[in-house]
Amino acid sequence: MKKLVALLMTLALVLSLAACGGNSAEDTSGAESAEATASEDAEGSTYRVLFVARASADTFAAWLTNEMQRAAAEYDDIELTCVSGEGDDDTENSLLENAVTQQYDLVIVQSNNNAAQAPYVQKLVDAGIPVITTNPTTHQDDLDGSGSLEVMAGTGTVDADPVEQAAVGAQRAVEEIPEGANVVVLKGPSGNYHADKRREAWDTYFFSVRDDVNIIGEDFANWNSDEALTLMETWVQKGEHIDAIISMNDNMAAGAIEAIRDNADYFNEDGTANFLAYGVDGTAQGCLLIEEGLLTATALQSASDLADLNMQYAEKVLHGEMDVTEVNDFVPAPEINADNVEEYIEIYVENGEITR
Repeated sequence: MKKLVALLMTLALVLSLAACGGNSAEDTSGAESAEATASEDAEGSTYRVLFVARASADTFAAWLTNEMQRAAAEYDDIELTCVSGEGDDDTENSLLENAVTQQYDLVIVQSNNNAAQAPYVQKLVDAGIPVITTNPTTHQDDLDGSGSLEVMAGTGTVDADPVEQAAVGAQRAVEEIPEGANVVVLKGPSGNYHADKRREAWDTYFFSVRDDVNIIGEDFANWNSDEALTLMETWVQKGEHIDAIISMNDNMAAGAIEAIRDNADYFNEDGTANFLAYGVDGTAQGCLLIEEGLLTATALQSASDLADLNMQYAEKVLHGEMDVTEVNDFVPAPEINADNVEEYIEIYVENGEITR
């Protein structure tokens, strides 16, 4: 039943993406009516804001899209359009180019690959369109390779600290993962700031401390549960027991767990799991897995908080109360584990993401 609920929840989130405005460059252009022209900064204006999500199949991106739609509905003068790059750089870059053509009043960008999207973010900046990058931040280094981790010139950001997020699981894993354990590592997309920094955090806070641990499998699953499931199946077939799954997000952890859910070698006689698993994001899906005893811990990256902040700052920028380059805010990363997971599940029940 829990698996069904999680599946239905994910489907609902993906459908919300479509409801928010479409999922392709063609959808963006087609959604514009003859009356939807560039807004003037005058009383009674409706400001046209575009949110470009990285992929509708990514449960966090879908959750964030859903929350953006909710948050935007609180502002009578903001008309939000949501589109998805579907995890493809060319698709997302086309959407950003189209945003210049359509002359949106403000664009919020969730990059799939920071360096690939940065030149197209620059096109928006050059066109005079305010840009907020979110989950992850686009840095100056992404554009020019300068090594600077300053927010890209001409833009603002609303984000979470990926090092802080990953450190939550890595630090507790130092004490929990048994000596000489076999572990596998699931990585997000190469070049994605959050993916890269979360992996670096595991090196800093875990692997540098626990050199007795053996990494018997590590690969990119690109935030995707299906890709993670396939990788996990391959690793299991090698015959070595996997003592811990280290995943850069909850969605990939869920896929890996699904690959061994019916494997007796990964459960004790009393039905409890004999493996550990760590994620990031604190999604509803992740919380249900913790409740089930299959995910050990995760760090919350609240899509609701990110969406609220993005829209609050968007309104201020659109009304001339602040420049977009002054937007620089981050959400916290509290730990979710078996001791407190029910508190978070109750939140998801109240907002309708989990049905009891």
